[in-house]
Amino acid sequence: MKDNSAWYVYLLRCNDNSLYCGVTIDLERRLKEHNESDKGAKYTRARRPVTLAFNQSASCRSEACRLESHIKKMTKLHKETLIKSAGTVVLP
Repeated sequence: MKDNSAWYVYLLRCNDNSLYCGVTIDLERRLKEHNESDKGAKYTRARRPVTLAFNQSASCRSEACRLESHIKKMTKLHKETLIKSAGTVVLP
């Protein structure tokens, strides 16, 4: 069965100004989990509250995961530039 749901890669800005990258099909639910429940990543649980700084849609989970991997390899300066420009990540 093929999943036709939209996937998203996102960057969260944590309370200590660090950035966290992840993927989801529901941005609102995932942000709430990061801020309010034990389902959020261990990294963000220690750095609450977090805010959504960037998101980009992907056609499938595989593409979202490739985008996530690419973003995680970026320097913080490059991630900050991406956030400020509201740009789009293009895979090499």
